[in-house]
Amino acid sequence: MSNIVSFNDMQSMAEAIAKSNLFGMKDTNSVLALMAVAQAEGLHPATAARDFHIIQGRPALKADAMLARFQNAGGKVDWTEYTDERVTGVFTHPNGGSLSVSWTIKQATNIGLVKPGSGWQKFPRAMLRSRCISEGIRSVFPGSVTGFYSPEEVADFDNAPIKDITPLKTVIEAPKEVSIIEMDNDYPEEPSTSIALMLPDNTIYSKHQDLEEWLEAYANLYVKVRESKKIEPAEKKQKLDSLKVVNQLILTRLDINQNIRLAQKLQGSSPK
Repeated sequence: MSNIVSFNDMQSMAEAIAKSNLFGMKDTNSVLALMAVAQAEGLHPATAARDFHIIQGRPALKADAMLARFQNAGGKVDWTEYTDERVTGVFTHPNGGSLSVSWTIKQATNIGLVKPGSGWQKFPRAMLRSRCISEGIRSVFPGSVTGFYSPEEVADFDNAPIKDITPLKTVIEAPKEVSIIEMDNDYPEEPSTSIALMLPDNTIYSKHQDLEEWLEAYANLYVKVRESKKIEPAEKKQKLDSLKVVNQLILTRLDINQNIRLAQKLQGSSPK
């Protein structure tokens, strides 16, 4: 793909962004990992600095970026209340229906979010709006935020431990003989392990011993679809977007180095 940015160029951009401190990101590796995520989503890596914050060492998608993704995916929101005491938005998407989401300052106070000197005291409407955006979009069309939380949510995590989200063996069913595209499946016999590579129809494409093996298979499958001559561009984009959504649970477990390697692999040519 001509719009793929090379790893060396991404690294140079990450260093420049970190040194400039214009976006509040000071760690080059963190910036580079976010760029890898952006490129894996088909966006220019530099959009990572525009759309993300890094809060408590975690990537956080800005509320405005969440809303923009939602609207670009066909969603809309009607703000029916917008005060310092209460904000209500009605979120609608063709694939997710309609949902009214409200957040009040009383609710935020009761669950311990409003603290002295915090943004909740200084900018209550903005904080309530961000919570509505995150909850509404995640409920109506979660594919547009792909597992990310808003900076306001991450800041309130209070360094809560990250849960182990490794799928249980008992949850995995035997894989079906399916293929995401019309070509021969040249993967070896699938091992009976717990990390599954999923297809958009929620069937299992292959199983893998660990994240490294899964990452390799995911990248190969992604590139195969992307470079297939048998799929029309519109359908190809839909397949790639769906592939990321159904595998988001595993993609969010990749660390910085794994995200960088994934971005490099996605620049490769289609496997033979």
